Amino acid sequence: MSGSVTPHRVLVVDDHDLLREGVSAVLGSFPDLDLVGEAHSGEAAIDAAAVLEPDVVVMDLVMPGIGGIEAIRRLRAAHPDLGILALSSYSDGARVREAIEAGATGYLIKSVDAESLAQAVRSAAGGTATFSPEVTLALVGGLPSTNLSTLTSRELEIAELLASGMTNAQIAETLVLSIFTVKNHVSSILMKLGVRSRTEAAARLLSRD
Repeated sequence: MSGSVTPHRVLVVDDHDLLREGVSAVLGSFPDLDLVGEAHSGEAAIDAAAVLEPDVVVMDLVMPGIGGIEAIRRLRAAHPDLGILALSSYSDGARVREAIEAGATGYLIKSVDAESLAQAVRSAAGGTATFSPEVTLALVGGLPSTNLSTLTSRELEIAELLASGMTNAQIAETLVLSIFTVKNHVSSILMKLGVRSRTEAAARLLSRD
């Protein structure tokens, strides 16, 4: 057992029983994902996360009560390192930005295939953002037009690594820079791209072509 990998603990939240059970069944079929619980509302998700301590919460957005966005906001405040994957039928830019600003790690459309959903959960567990293509288009479409030529050569280098999902510490190690220097560069990149988070910056960079 010494070489075994600990499965990612997943909590699935959706007010529709069939959808919630379907997502749970899909994710539960992957040996590296451990379905630790289900919740039918934002309130129930907050309570369940406190008890079950999942690595990732897969969150529907439109639910009775406080709803998915507010649930994400409260979960992020209570569990800063939690992976939170929004799973929604809607891909409009305003809703996507609202979810990201609330603290979602990624955002997928419910038509996503099983393998892509599982991979997104794995990525969220590691703090890396994943978006459905239509979500990325909606997000980028809502960002101000920015010329990437305003980035310095070092900032472009760091931006590429940021877009690949690397943390500041990983970027620092790769480029042999101090973590302080990397943080300063990342702050400058966010400012020049006109975005407020690494997630938005990654989406912008990945879609620039």
